[in-house]
Amino acid sequence: MKPPRETSAGYLFNHLARLFAQALQERIQPLGLSIGVFPIMLHLWEEEGLTQKQLVQRVGIEQGTMANTLKRMERDGLVVSQRDLSDGRRREIRLTEHGRSLRSPALRIAAEQNTYMLSGLTKEEQAEILTLVTKIIRSVERSAISEKEARADRASSHRADGETR
Repeated sequence: MKPPRETSAGYLFNHLARLFAQALQERIQPLGLSIGVFPIMLHLWEEEGLTQKQLVQRVGIEQGTMANTLKRMERDGLVVSQRDLSDGRRREIRLTEHGRSLRSPALRIAAEQNTYMLSGLTKEEQAEILTLVTKIIRSVERSAISEKEARADRASSHRADGETR
């Protein structure tokens, strides 16, 4: 019988993610990037001028963690925070020239790392695993949204019950 860690999807995905992150970290560190900054940079390379709140939603980290990470990124010359000209209450996160210049080498390194990580699979297996993992992610995200909505409904009905007493 196989040990539970060999049959646990959660354990295996977590272990794979840690291996991937460690290897990618070693390769992007000379660019002045870290594994914590990389997902934020990916989103900003796709669309500049996102707000901190938008980045929190897209990257999926806590507000406080995002604020601290953005401060470090600003200190390191990767981004600047600017007032939105159309809505002065909003602050947009924009890449610096240095931050923009890292796009090509960082994406090349990530692509090489992906190729290396999947090299033990056939092209068909590579396509299949990406499809399956994407399906799992979407399923988990839908489930998380449904659970969040259910909690909000329960909290709302609980408050309403308390008000009528």
